Amino acid sequence: MVEEVSEVAESGSTANPDVAVLPSSPSLPPAKGEMAIAAPRDADGNLEHPSSDSKPSWFTPKRLLVIFCIINMLNYIDRGAIASNGVNGSHKTCTNGTCTSGSGIQGDFDLTYFEDGVLSSAFMVGLLVASPIFASLAKNHNPFRLIGVGLLVWTIATAGCGCAFNFWLITICRMLVGVGEASFISLAAPFIDDNAPVAQKTVWLAVFYMCIPTGIAIGYVYGGLVGSHLHWRAAFWGESILMLPFAILGFVIKPLGLKGFESSESKSTETTDEIVVQEFQDEQNAKSEMQATNEDLSEKAPQKFSFVERILNQLARFCKDLKVLLSEKVFVVNVLGYIAYNFVIGAYSYWGPKAGYDIYHMSNADLMFGGITIVCGIFGTLAGGIVLDLMTSTISNAFKLLSGATFLGAVFCFSAFCFKSLYGYIAFFAVGEILVFATQGPVNYICLHCVHPSLRPLSMAMSTVSIHIFGDVPSSPLVGVLQDHVDNWRESALILTSILFVASGIWFIGIFLKSVDRFNEDSEQGILSDDKSNQKPLLNVDIKTPE
Repeated sequence: MVEEVSEVAESGSTANPDVAVLPSSPSLPPAKGEMAIAAPRDADGNLEHPSSDSKPSWFTPKRLLVIFCIINMLNYIDRGAIASNGVNGSHKTCTNGTCTSGSGIQGDFDLTYFEDGVLSSAFMVGLLVASPIFASLAKNHNPFRLIGVGLLVWTIATAGCGCAFNFWLITICRMLVGVGEASFISLAAPFIDDNAPVAQKTVWLAVFYMCIPTGIAIGYVYGGLVGSHLHWRAAFWGESILMLPFAILGFVIKPLGLKGFESSESKSTETTDEIVVQEFQDEQNAKSEMQATNEDLSEKAPQKFSFVERILNQLARFCKDLKVLLSEKVFVVNVLGYIAYNFVIGAYSYWGPKAGYDIYHMSNADLMFGGITIVCGIFGTLAGGIVLDLMTSTISNAFKLLSGATFLGAVFCFSAFCFKSLYGYIAFFAVGEILVFATQGPVNYICLHCVHPSLRPLSMAMSTVSIHIFGDVPSSPLVGVLQDHVDNWRESALILTSILFVASGIWFIGIFLKSVDRFNEDSEQGILSDDKSNQKPLLNVDIKTPE
């Protein structure tokens, strides 16, 4: 936007009548040697200012929310599909010398319950490795390009799942699926939090996280129908095709601006001439300081640093940010409760159809679980966000809602598995799911608001990595081992559900912690000035630079 065009003569005139001399003070003429700055002018030669006449990007906050919701839903449709009986299937059985061939992935690859559980958790390897990397790179790279790269990997990986011919190949593809998810999870929520109306932040987050239960539920139905009528491989190919347009969008969309990473955002109310002058002066001051403090530094361009030095510098920055993040007690307690919660929810989502089929002899377990999860997930997640906004969105109130809703949800879910009647089970489990899913908005609100704005992507990344690596990743194979040992799905489900009481107790501790909402803290640890070129805000109006 700022462009050097000519040197000002002592008289203060410019060589070009269309170029305005913008002094540092409106009441003083430009000093000798100052540069003239090109500022946009209207048809009458007057300086233009940002106004409603400038056309904004077609991306509004609501449209951005819709795009993120669809991508998030596709991620979890994949989770639900691989857990469905139509895709996951069952291994072959032999009764009285008569053997029946297995179905789905488990039947084709002859997997044990433990191997089947490992397959459901394999994505975590890619997620664990890639999440901190994407969160760190977001400081000086266009976030949507990073999302595009990740979603392209996701698209190829899901297609690879459909082409896999043995257990190890499909496991590797599931790991790569985690890489694609990692590019998205750490960046989407901060953008939504930035652009949501102040009084509806938790509701917007709830809408986004509502896609988790909804996606899993749709995945159950999708996997069951496609797996039964076509083939389990076709379900993965379909997911890949649906995600491809969003992967392409990540490479062509305008750069995003994220709170905490650009100082120019706070200047949006200044006039155009003040902005260009300030940016020009900042650039000149920065150059003078660099030359005065270390003349040798100016001779060494940053691009001459070796690849190893760049990696070490990025790693040092990550370690410093991580140390600050882990020193925040509110964040730690919130994530510990989230881990215990996700341990249960992850096992529910993967083993639910199998347990329902065995305990209550559901012939259509995929559709039953899918239907319950869709209705309860949508209603519960939205209700949690609305209730917290009505209570006034504070970290303390969020902890109260988390603890209370999880405790009551645990009571209803535990009671549901005690019923021998299918109808009694459905009624109590539905109420329990509504209460349990009410936590999605509040728990992520805490992750976003208990840390400095510049740490939000890392906060979301480490939260997600933690709940997976200590939560649903070990829970699926561990429940598989438990079921192999006790051979009783009702008993396994009761043991699993009791862990929800632990999550409620941990979040109860958070109510008494001293908490500070850091969302509006000024960013002093944002990106460096040489990184700002990639951080152009998405939702701001464009200011044209004269040619």
